[in-house]
Amino acid sequence: MKISVVIPNFNGRSLLKKNLPKILKYSGVHELIVVDDASTDESIEELRTQNLKLRTNKIKVIKNRKNLGFSSTVNRGVTEAAHELVVLLNTDVYPEKNYLDFALEHFKDPQVFAVGFLQKSIEGSDIVLRGRGVGKFERGFLAHRRGDVNRPNTLWVSGGASVFRKNIWEKLGGMSTIYSPFYWEDIDLSYRALKAGYRLIFEPKSVVYHEGQEGAIRSFYTSSQIKTIAYRNQIFFVWSNITDWSLVFQHLLFIPYHILRSFITGDLAFIHGFILAFKKLPYILRKRQQYSKLFLLTDKDILL
Repeated sequence: MKISVVIPNFNGRSLLKKNLPKILKYSGVHELIVVDDASTDESIEELRTQNLKLRTNKIKVIKNRKNLGFSSTVNRGVTEAAHELVVLLNTDVYPEKNYLDFALEHFKDPQVFAVGFLQKSIEGSDIVLRGRGVGKFERGFLAHRRGDVNRPNTLWVSGGASVFRKNIWEKLGGMSTIYSPFYWEDIDLSYRALKAGYRLIFEPKSVVYHEGQEGAIRSFYTSSQIKTIAYRNQIFFVWSNITDWSLVFQHLLFIPYHILRSFITGDLAFIHGFILAFKKLPYILRKRQQYSKLFLLTDKDILL
């Protein structure tokens, strides 16, 4: 199977310098695409330097004219990918040797949409095993968390450490850009795939290392802005995807509770996120109608 590797980048020059050689060495890559989201550092110069070192144009560079956010940047890379299987890696991720061998076996099943990798997440002095997601619907929202890495089923695959089947990606419409600039894009896409009857698999033998770069987000956004975006996108997810009437009713019932609680606790980011989401309601309802045409399973089929 031929593989395209897509890497979204924003101001990741030092990470590109360190991790791209490892990705090229261990990916068995037939095509490597870096989509630069209007970086203001020397990322483009670093990519030119690496191509010169390789004495080839093995790294294909695509530049956004303005900063579009994660989902738009990834979508552009997948659109440009020449091969049917597309590996998505963030700039702060690098693989172990032969990491794709185990993941690719699962694509013998044509219903497999994506396979998530085991992420050895370097967090301070600890290595935390991540990559498998679980969740349940409670108090009107999807509550998600890290799952046990010894099981193959997963509620989502990470958009920064996984491999996808391109034709299903296109059928689903790719990542929703409503979530820009970050958070919930991969959960949303994964959930839509599951409701459309496709399979997601977590493969613990496909291992990558993740040097968490949350600080990169915090260098451009305040804590309050990040919380507001996270709340807004959590609301977007429900309005876009949840169709079981019992869960819709639960969501509507708990919205006043969450607003009141936000006033009492002083967590006004939820209220701000709700207002931002409400402004996009007509667009969300149109997308919801579009997505629901592909849904074959109910929310309870997925979540219970």
